[in-house]
Amino acid sequence: MSIGPHTLAQSGVVIPPLGVGTWAWGDERTWGMGGYDADLSRDTIREAWRASIDAGATFFDTAEVYGGGESERIIGGLLAEDPDRASKAIIATKFMPSPWKLQVTSALLSALRASLDRLGVPAVALYQIHGPISLRGLGALAEALAAAHQEGLVQEVGVSNYSAKETRTIHGELAKRGVKLATNQIEFSLLRQVPETGGLLATCAELGVVPLAYSPLGQGRLTGKYSASNPPPGKRGFSAHPMETVDQVVAELRRIGEAHGRTPGQVALNWTMAKGAVPIPGAKNEAQALENAGAMGWELGADDVAALDRVALPGIRSFANRFWQHG
Repeated sequence: MSIGPHTLAQSGVVIPPLGVGTWAWGDERTWGMGGYDADLSRDTIREAWRASIDAGATFFDTAEVYGGGESERIIGGLLAEDPDRASKAIIATKFMPSPWKLQVTSALLSALRASLDRLGVPAVALYQIHGPISLRGLGALAEALAAAHQEGLVQEVGVSNYSAKETRTIHGELAKRGVKLATNQIEFSLLRQVPETGGLLATCAELGVVPLAYSPLGQGRLTGKYSASNPPPGKRGFSAHPMETVDQVVAELRRIGEAHGRTPGQVALNWTMAKGAVPIPGAKNEAQALENAGAMGWELGADDVAALDRVALPGIRSFANRFWQHG
């Protein structure tokens, strides 16, 4: 399929084929700035922000729980200090629907307003339910998202980690309220192909829902930087496979990349785009941002996509494992 920008459902917001995930920005406990990655700092984040926007990766995904709101605060500071780039940035954030938040509409609106305060903006382009963990039904969650949209606090609404059945249900519940479901953020990569093989991507395509792919590089394992003899450090548990198995996938990425003048990571991201998803890899500095951006502006051939499909791994994991690491 042709790779290009995606127009979201409700307002005509257009997002590029590649975004930036900002979980690591400000989340010292998990990722850096005092955690395992001493190279991550406010200065390197600023470099990544500038390089991403300048390269056309203008979509940034954050959440209220990333660093206890610190990721949103960092983005708010970047928006305030750089108005020219701020005018190009498209910001998405998320609501954590913790089971004890039974008054879900008031809880969501309160959380959203707090997120907007940290970001320093009157509204966000996309607001997402962080995962299907609420004790309330999907109708109640749809009502909460519709209320946020009606108040003009969000342009688009989405979900994260929803199954095909859950996606279809909340899409229908939102439609009853005159709102369209724009996105479903999922773990999807060559190390977790099950959203495609299990029918989730097809459901999204049928409903006009854009899949946002987090961990599209398998937390760095598809870049070629790591191997069985040089395993990645830290908490990298998404769709875990033995590195000996991952090395076989990377070898195919490297082979195809050499034919296109691209790196393994750029090929991995382009494969994700070819499936109709928008990958949102992390970027901790200018070099990583530019490396990610090199996945745009070209397309894998059908034979290349098929070759990668043959080495892709299902990556099935329990929702609880995936979600609580992501959140």
